[in-house]
Formats: sequence, C-alpha cells, structure tokens
Amino acid sequence: MGKSSNSSSSSTTKNMYGDTTTTNPFYKSHTDKNGNTTTNFVKGTAGEIGYNYVNNNLQGLLDSYMNPSLDDPVNKARMDLYNKNLSKTAQTQMQNNIISPLVRNNMLTSSQATNMYNNMYNQMNDSMSDYSKELIANSRSDTWDMINNLVNLYSQAYQGASSNQNTSLNASSGNSTTKTTSNSNASA
Repeated sequence: MGKSSNSSSSSTTKNMYGDTTTTNPFYKSHTDKNGNTTTNFVKGTAGEIGYNYVNNNLQGLLDSYMNPSLDDPVNKARMDLYNKNLSKTAQTQMQNNIISPLVRNNMLTSSQATNMYNNMYNQMNDSMSDYSKELIANSRSDTWDMINNLVNLYSQAYQGASSNQNTSLNASSGNSTTKTTSNSNASA
C-alpha cells in the first residue's frame, strides 16, 4: 500500500506601513512599519512652552481660584497701589479743601481737625475693606479667565499634535506595502 500524504498550505498577508516622519513648525511625528506613531513637540516652540506651562502651573492656578488671597503678588500690588492713591488723594483733598480754608477763617479748632482726620481714616479703612472684597472677587474671575485661556491653549496644542500624528499615519499608510508569507504543512 502506498503512503498518502496530507498537505495544506496557507498564506498570511500583512500590511507593512512605510516608515514615515512628518514635521511642521511645532510637532514631529514618526510612524513605524507596524503603524505605531509617536509625536513630540519641536523643542522651544510655543506649543511645547504652553503645554509645559499648563502642566506645571494649573494646580497652582486652581488653588488660587479656590482660595483667592490678598497675599497673592498681583492682588498685593493692586491693593498697595489702591491704598497709596486713596491715602494721597484723601489727605490732599482734606487738607486743601476742608482744613486749610476753615483754619484760615478761624472756624476750626485743633481737636475738630483731629476728629476730621480720624473720620477720614475711618472712611479710608472702610473703602479699603470694600476694595479688598472687590479685589478678591475680581481675582477669582481673573484666575478663571486665565485657566480657561490656558486650557484652550493646551487643547489647541493637543489638537495640533493629533493632527500631525494623523498626517504621519496617513502618509505612512500611503507608503505601505503588503507582505505575503506562505506556510505549507505536510504530514505523512
């Protein structure tokens, strides 16, 4: 009796992407032959700087939003400027428009002048208190606007990277080749 032989063969076709690198002024993407794509910022570009800034500072901005403070450097500078302008204006107006004319006409005693100055300082303190409340409210709004702008910048950087990555993958796919391998199995 003769031997019978069973043989089978199969073939596998695999799409091989073309090794492709795509660059633009902000991103560099590379797609390998398996279709794996990596994208990186071009060093020193606005995209990289914005992306890194958001990653490094967003927590601090969120903390400032949740807990605004007069000790914040921007708020402190605004408060100091307001205080300086308020004090200078109030004292000048009090002296030139009220105290001096009354003293020249012998219509004011020193104790009355002292009382007027004390009242002025009380009103200035009230004004500064009101301004500090307004400053905190505005600080929160300003910080929220900053967060929105930074998240928008971050999103644009992400969308730009994603777009460049898709361009690289499409170019790599357009440069693809197919590889067919045959497998034959014979049994006796």
